[in-house]
Amino acid sequence: MLTIYHAPRSRSSRMLWLLEELGVDYHVEYVDIVRTQGGPSGAPDPRNPHPLKQVPAIVAGGVTIIESVIIILYLTDHFPGLAPTVGEPKRAEYLGWLGLYNGVLEPVVQAKFGGELSPVQADAYAELDRRWRAALERGPYLMGENFTAVDILFGSLLQWYRTAMPDYPIYDEYIARISSRPALSRAEARDAKTDG
Repeated sequence: MLTIYHAPRSRSSRMLWLLEELGVDYHVEYVDIVRTQGGPSGAPDPRNPHPLKQVPAIVAGGVTIIESVIIILYLTDHFPGLAPTVGEPKRAEYLGWLGLYNGVLEPVVQAKFGGELSPVQADAYAELDRRWRAALERGPYLMGENFTAVDILFGSLLQWYRTAMPDYPIYDEYIARISSRPALSRAEARDAKTDG
């Protein structure tokens, strides 16, 4: 059975959502992490296999997999349904969105809201905003008619941190659309549970 190492109300929450969408049988191992928002709290948990004691981390088939984008790739390749498979025409677009999230959105959002946004990052942020809105205008999801794992990745950022992107109604409509998914409700119930 797949095990996810999870800290409630953290980046691993979106992995619970992905697992619920995929219908995967999984076990949640609740771990503590160091949190800095609102003042330092928590501690590294020795049970957590993540080398930095962060989340998410999953263990599947005896192998530990870390980092959201890599976990998403692993899970959607092993449990089809939320991503184009290797060889499908939309696979390159899917990988492109994953790359944009990891290589542009996360670093730019951290820099932007830390007050250290460089001109290059500002240009990247503006382009990502333009692409994201254009995709949603074609939508209703980032890759068109079908909800995919990239919607979980990008959408969960907006659910958690709405001010990460400009105040356009298209983003609010997107949040409402993805937030009504039954798998998200199931994931939220597991997120809040603390007894494993």
